[in-house]
Amino acid sequence: MKITLVKSLIGAQPKQKATALSLGLKRPGNSITIDESPSVMGKVAVISHLVKVEK
Repeated sequence: MKITLVKSLIGAQPKQKATALSLGLKRPGNSITIDESPSVMGKVAVISHLVKVEK
């Protein structure tokens, strides 16, 4: 699963910033490839409006 940060973290709530950083997403355009698991899907749900997910 590929997760890409498409919107800036400026103005995001601290919990959302921490979630993005825990996934390794620091700047818009950053992408990670990670296995799909319940914990990762929960993190993606918290920042779903900031990321694009490709399976």
